[in-house]
Amino acid sequence: MGDMRKPIPLATPTMHGDELKFVQEAFDRNWIAPLGFNCDGLEKEMCDYLYKDLDKECHALSLVSCTSALHLAVKLAGVKRGDIVLCSDMTFAATVNPVSYEGGVQVYVDSEEETWNMDPVALEKAFQKYPEAKVVVLAHLYGTPSKMDEILEVCERHNAILIEDAAEALSATYHGRQCGTFGKYNAISFNGNKIITTSGGGMLLTESKEDRDKAFFWATQSREPAPWYQHEEIGYNYRMSNVVAGIGRGQLLHLDEHRDLKEKIYRRYEEGLKGLPVKMNPYLKDTKPNFWLSCMIIDEGCEVDPMTVINKLAEDKIDSRPIWKPMHMQPIFKDNDFISVGEKSVGEDVFSRGLCLPSDIKMTEEEQERVISVIKSCFEV
Repeated sequence: MGDMRKPIPLATPTMHGDELKFVQEAFDRNWIAPLGFNCDGLEKEMCDYLYKDLDKECHALSLVSCTSALHLAVKLAGVKRGDIVLCSDMTFAATVNPVSYEGGVQVYVDSEEETWNMDPVALEKAFQKYPEAKVVVLAHLYGTPSKMDEILEVCERHNAILIEDAAEALSATYHGRQCGTFGKYNAISFNGNKIITTSGGGMLLTESKEDRDKAFFWATQSREPAPWYQHEEIGYNYRMSNVVAGIGRGQLLHLDEHRDLKEKIYRRYEEGLKGLPVKMNPYLKDTKPNFWLSCMIIDEGCEVDPMTVINKLAEDKIDSRPIWKPMHMQPIFKDNDFISVGEKSVGEDVFSRGLCLPSDIKMTEEEQERVISVIKSCFEV
């Protein structure tokens, strides 16, 4: 007999059927190419969702990826070759790579223990060392809001532009305000493993129509308004397809439902892992993470390490992942500066003791119990 255990994935898309009516309309109207009514609709509906409680303008641009949104944000922020940009250290490389696209130099800012996000104290220290820095790129790790009041205060005091990478944090709130609305430029992701998806894609959000229009210009190959193809600036092919934007419009209808299911997964882990020398990924009071990925960190001094748990889960066809490896530890960025305030790096410590657990909203309670049971077995003496 073969192994009949069903694989349990980390996080996969969850479709509902509403997506099809928007996609079908694109087919019926033969509007398959980039741009179109679904792109326009997704932009308006996302602005309505994120900014509904804010007395601010919202201008959104649907794009092929969150990375392209971050790249356009870096350009809008005016980053030029050799400019210092202060960046979240513990994140995915896509947060910081766009700085390199424009020739900027990343200086990495360590995390703090309460959210695993950028430490505002370390950020202030970074500004003391690099007073010429005028751009900060901040990521909300695993859908957990950062210490935004403190971060914004530091940025404002140093007259720095904040680029908010909310790729993982769509629907998460800080003091009731949606992540993806705090920066001068904000980016969200619709990648296949995110809380909602367009199969691939992302969005740039800003309060400036002028900046949105400039980003649109760059994203459409910087084509000038001439009767022939005229180009006076370097451009990019970054616009989202009208078809995949339709998927996003159908997904957006279920965003809050997805968030609630993600939280239930987190709470079941929290309860099921009680008594073990582990803790769940932390968050601040007065914030509501979207719990995109439930993570656990093993207590200091415990002999069990994350790879032991990851390998044990893999034996049972259960997918898990290490925590993002901090950027200052990546070979490509070995020469970049890293700013920390403690004797040891918080990011390095979390990376050495943490892992991401299966967080697919289609996972049944029985399947999650199976995950918890395997984790428990790793700590049995």
